[in-house]
Amino acid sequence: MRASILPRIDPMVRLLVVAILLATLLPAAGAGKAVAQAVSSLAIFLLFFLNGLRLARGDVLKGLGQGRFLLPLVAWCFGAMALAGLALSRLVDGHVPGEIAIGFLFLGTLASTVQSATAYTSLAGGNVAASVVAAALLNILGVFVTAPLFALLGGFATVDVGWGALGRILALLVLPFVLGQALQGLGRAWVTGHPRLVTWLDRAAIAIAVYVAFSAAVEQGIWQALGTWQWIVVGAALAGLLLFAFGGGWLLGGALRLPRATRISFMFAGAHKSVVSGAPIALILFGAERAGLILVPLLAYHLFQLIVSVPLATRLAMRSRPSE
Repeated sequence: MRASILPRIDPMVRLLVVAILLATLLPAAGAGKAVAQAVSSLAIFLLFFLNGLRLARGDVLKGLGQGRFLLPLVAWCFGAMALAGLALSRLVDGHVPGEIAIGFLFLGTLASTVQSATAYTSLAGGNVAASVVAAALLNILGVFVTAPLFALLGGFATVDVGWGALGRILALLVLPFVLGQALQGLGRAWVTGHPRLVTWLDRAAIAIAVYVAFSAAVEQGIWQALGTWQWIVVGAALAGLLLFAFGGGWLLGGALRLPRATRISFMFAGAHKSVVSGAPIALILFGAERAGLILVPLLAYHLFQLIVSVPLATRLAMRSRPSE
């Protein structure tokens, strides 16, 4: 039974579970914490460098011309979803630890995923090309938008978005991406020729960042800080956000009169939230000491968005018509 179920679980989910279990049993502490943080920084740099190599410049330029699709998607991802995160943050405040309440706002301000949104768009019969370009551009924007948007909505007292934090974001996220774009002539053929290896490098970098952040959460006593009632509150808030994200994205795509395939792309790109950019940005903005608890809503949302997407994509694929 377990052997038949395991392959159906998204590999990223499996890695996140392993990272959380490892952080629970063997958290990075003492001298090991500094080493783990250094390894995480190098892994994050490599992650965004590979993303820069992988995303063709022509696709970025082509995507910029899809204003009818992209502009509302940007407004949904960084506007409506951010405000929903703010509302939930205030709603759960006082019922859960303050860092987790802040985590809902942080979750709302993040960009979409690249891999999972595209995969489920393809499964549902959506516009895969639009999904790839949209997710990539949202992630590029997220590097610049998430931190100031979070500070603006949450009050600058929640995080110091100063030159130090911005400098670290530029050094660990923007610089490697730009280098990857600049060196596409030398390295893109290798990246596109080894997709499985590059995908696992991506996943490993994210898992390392989650391990470092969650180690700090374990040191803060996350499993003692959240009782049954607090977990119920977190779960109910995430269920509400998922309903708003998927339902609202689908309805807005219909209101915009997008073709069915593009409407599917809009929904998945707008509803999914990215651990790829979320974990590194959290470590930079909040430090490992706070990031562990703040990432709890994101990690849980990431798991739930995948669980919701499987039957939803299957149902949409069954209803798709060849003419559309």
